Amino acid sequence: MTRSKKILLEIGTNELEIIEFKVFNNHFGINVAKVREVIKTKNYIPVPKSHPCIKGVMTLREHVITVIDLVKYLETEKVEDNGSKFFIITHFNKIRTAFEVHSVVGIQRLSWEEIEVPDSTMNKGSEGIVSGIVKKKDRLITILDFEKILSDINPRTGIQVSDIENMGSRLANDKPVLIAEDSELLSKMLKSCLNKAGYNNLKIVSNGKDAWEFLKSIKESKSKDIKEKIACVITDIEMPQMDGYHLTKLIKEDVVLNTLPVIMFSSLINDETMERGKKVGADAQVGKPEITKLVGLVDRLTN
Repeated sequence: MTRSKKILLEIGTNELEIIEFKVFNNHFGINVAKVREVIKTKNYIPVPKSHPCIKGVMTLREHVITVIDLVKYLETEKVEDNGSKFFIITHFNKIRTAFEVHSVVGIQRLSWEEIEVPDSTMNKGSEGIVSGIVKKKDRLITILDFEKILSDINPRTGIQVSDIENMGSRLANDKPVLIAEDSELLSKMLKSCLNKAGYNNLKIVSNGKDAWEFLKSIKESKSKDIKEKIACVITDIEMPQMDGYHLTKLIKEDVVLNTLPVIMFSSLINDETMERGKKVGADAQVGKPEITKLVGLVDRLTN
């Protein structure tokens, strides 16, 4: 299964495609946009003294790729294993990774509205790795937060608060910034980083739908200057209920809100997604975990 076989989605329709896969008898999903290809398990070289969930490294199309044992990481209830194994080759946060799973079911096309947000009991607060649940007639599909999984295994792949500290002294800034981010852990880290960068007037919501409802409430208040209420919007791309593309499209098509600068901050940013972001009107796009670039963009777009 390669990217050339994927069905192209229209931009801003609030749809996505997931690859559904199994670990033992449990069904999981990953956004197709994160996947480069799916291959049968191939040989790899063990790496001494590495994380327990790292099986080793392999070469694929001139790339050296870390192999992660997703079966071991998930610690799911074991049932009969038919011995079939696959690698899901991902590319996000500018890192290529091979996740070993038992089997691949296929590609499912969904609306983000179909993806239910997991409650805090399931996700144990900011420590959880479940970003959404999809109900099918005969099964539940758990959408996993692969950025969180990768960060658990190698914390350096995530946002580093120390990067902001290295920017030096900064002045306090009370310009209001709206953040749409579904990961509780990343929301906390974004808040901490932006606070350190001087931005203290932050409104944080967990998905694009809540962000849009908040923006509509500002519009309906008939404020003379919208930017006094919100000076900038920072949005993730992948979010339950409403994704960042659809949110951006709604903002830029609104006659009142369309002057608001929108920054897409996502692990999915690459040449392909940059074009998608431009088509819905994003003013800037930056990949996680490049937090200093994000701060620089906020500085520029709110001046």
